Amino acid sequence: MTSWNPAAYASLADVQPAIAITPLDGRYRAAAAPLIDHLSEPALNRARLFVEVEWFIHLCETQAVPGTRALTAEETALLRDIPATFDAAGIAEHAEIEKVTVHDVKAVEYYIKRRIEGTSLEALSELVHFACTSEDINNLSYALMVKGAVEQAWLPAATSLVSDIATLAEASAGQPMLSRTHGQTATPTTLGKELGVLAHRLNRQLNRVRQQEYLGKINGATGTYGAHTAAVPGTDWVEVSRTFVEGLGLTWNPLTTQIESHDWQAELYADVARFGRILHNLATDVWTYISLGYFAQAAAKGSIGSSAMPHKINPIRFENAEANLEISAALFDTLGSTLVTSRLQRDLTDSSSQRNIGAAFGHSMLAIDNVRRGLSTLSVNAAALDADLDSSWEVLAEPIQSAMRAAAIAGVPGMENPYERLKDLTRGQVIDQDAIRAFVGDLELPEDTKDRLANLTPGTYVGLAEQLVERYLKV
Repeated sequence: MTSWNPAAYASLADVQPAIAITPLDGRYRAAAAPLIDHLSEPALNRARLFVEVEWFIHLCETQAVPGTRALTAEETALLRDIPATFDAAGIAEHAEIEKVTVHDVKAVEYYIKRRIEGTSLEALSELVHFACTSEDINNLSYALMVKGAVEQAWLPAATSLVSDIATLAEASAGQPMLSRTHGQTATPTTLGKELGVLAHRLNRQLNRVRQQEYLGKINGATGTYGAHTAAVPGTDWVEVSRTFVEGLGLTWNPLTTQIESHDWQAELYADVARFGRILHNLATDVWTYISLGYFAQAAAKGSIGSSAMPHKINPIRFENAEANLEISAALFDTLGSTLVTSRLQRDLTDSSSQRNIGAAFGHSMLAIDNVRRGLSTLSVNAAALDADLDSSWEVLAEPIQSAMRAAAIAGVPGMENPYERLKDLTRGQVIDQDAIRAFVGDLELPEDTKDRLANLTPGTYVGLAEQLVERYLKV
């Protein structure tokens, strides 16, 4: 038998176009694609170009540096066209510059200076990256990128998912379902109420994400405005910084080291990870409901559930979501714990860590896509739900003993030890409707209470479940 030796075969690393090493850029690219404009390496360099250009314009508008002047509309358009036209050729050019500088942000500076060379802006070219450290550009770029990714890609996808869950919850709000606390038969609920709980939980996390602040700073190499005040002591650099950061749509952080502290990122990633963990709970619950027959799955034409068992329709969308939510949460947890720490005034651990933000959001987006696709194949199997309830009459022990307690409090005789008497009747026993009615019939309860209990079934013992969905599920 020949041993496995990939080195003896054609090199896959040489195949063009290049083969992705992660599934987000290969098999699952479509689900993560909306993030490419926000969290890819070219997106980072485009954001850097944007921040550098806007800083140039801001310095001119505020006349912060003597010798600057108001820009013409054409000059402003020329500058803003630099990030707007950053395409495949621009990406390649920046990469060539970086090969020489071995510094990505310096390569951005030189890229801009190339484009204003020979124009009316050339005399002002030293405004590019004026008084900035790389982190001034990077922290603002990441804030803009993450803000864009959340608001334009992740939140719309997550919001649509929660809306799908809420729609299914509302449609099945009145469908009785046997509960299983600790995996054992328990007080009935409705399918819609249980889905509603998950939709409500997810929506709380979305509201937290929607309220997220995205912080930024531009205050120099150690956050002191040292270079600014040494070069131009007469300018109110704190105000110039504040108005610039806020003008980008970010929250200004007035007190930092060389880096913006990234605490806002840790806060955001904790919320997104928590959303994912709740969604993981939904995926495992729906998977279980499918295994119980509560949901039927529609098979896509031509699809195969098992290579060996022709009958199977596997709940693969929910299983895929579980895996990707676990990966996403692990990445977000690592980012959150790593980014809040920086040795003294600066180290570069955050630089490498932040390049994985896209992967964390990508696995989350993939999971969201899978859950949405999985939910779209489901239909409620009411017959299975009803049959499960009809074989679980023991769950009526709870309302009967509660009614006996209420009667005892009201002074009705013969209501002693209600819990113990129902335990003796039902625990470990096979109980049917006749046994329940016989027990109720022997009690000296008020007739209206006796009639109410005698007519109660597992399917009607759902309390206010349907009304709770109608009243409180707001998505």
